[in-house]
Amino acid sequence: MKRLKQIVNELKLTQAAPDAALMREFIFYSPKMPLRLHQEQLVAVSKQFSLKVFDTYFTNANVTINCFSWGNGRRKVLLTHGWASKALDFYELIVELQKIDDLEIIAFDAPGNGSSISEFSNLMLYAESVKSIALNYTQPDVLIGHSLGGMANVIALQELGLTPDLLISIAPLIRLKENFEQSLDSVNIGNKDQDIFFSNFAKEFPVPASHFNLTELYQLGSDLNHFLAFDPADHISPYPFLKEFLDKYPAISSKSFEDVGHYKILRSVEVIEDIVDRISALPML
Repeated sequence: MKRLKQIVNELKLTQAAPDAALMREFIFYSPKMPLRLHQEQLVAVSKQFSLKVFDTYFTNANVTINCFSWGNGRRKVLLTHGWASKALDFYELIVELQKIDDLEIIAFDAPGNGSSISEFSNLMLYAESVKSIALNYTQPDVLIGHSLGGMANVIALQELGLTPDLLISIAPLIRLKENFEQSLDSVNIGNKDQDIFFSNFAKEFPVPASHFNLTELYQLGSDLNHFLAFDPADHISPYPFLKEFLDKYPAISSKSFEDVGHYKILRSVEVIEDIVDRISALPML
């Protein structure tokens, strides 16, 4: 978090001509918050392991993701956290999922997040982490993703050609470019300089940021059991984008949870109860 504050202060001081490298760092650096005591205690009773993810975007080398698992049941549940987050931000949900018989609950810190060391991160490194778990540890039967993790789960499933028993998206990001714009606006980066950032982005990745629009990218079949939970007043994942997405894919079931916000939705008793009920209702393996 200290480094992020430094970046923000430097950008605000150079608004007239913000440095392109600093804008890039601002977007791709994920701030880290230490574990709280109750989270440390939950980690202590987990099975811990690590996997490799190849970073084609920043280092052109393998990076390590730290993974955690609770239980040894036949049904595998994978949790994919959002930006500037970590596996243990699912603490309340993990505690409740542990009460369901025959589950193994798996979570991970994406590159550059939590305990997984990497200077920068991005959406595709999240998706590659999901793929690494599916290919090198176990194929998940249930995937739950929050925010950027919701988008990453969809991309990973499509690239792997997998259809899980249940996919749950909690306040998923729908349009990545607009999310970047929101972040750059927050530090008063003007349109001309934002255009420079997006031009550089398209050269580096090498697709425009607008490519990452879930309404256009989504290809999962209508037979998939996909549930989406959202807060209609969410400013990080705005409802107009969600509505457009849900209107295009009516097979996705959705439910509105008011006054929970983008981050607190993970701790919402109502949301967690709904998720637990949906997993408990799945046919036994």
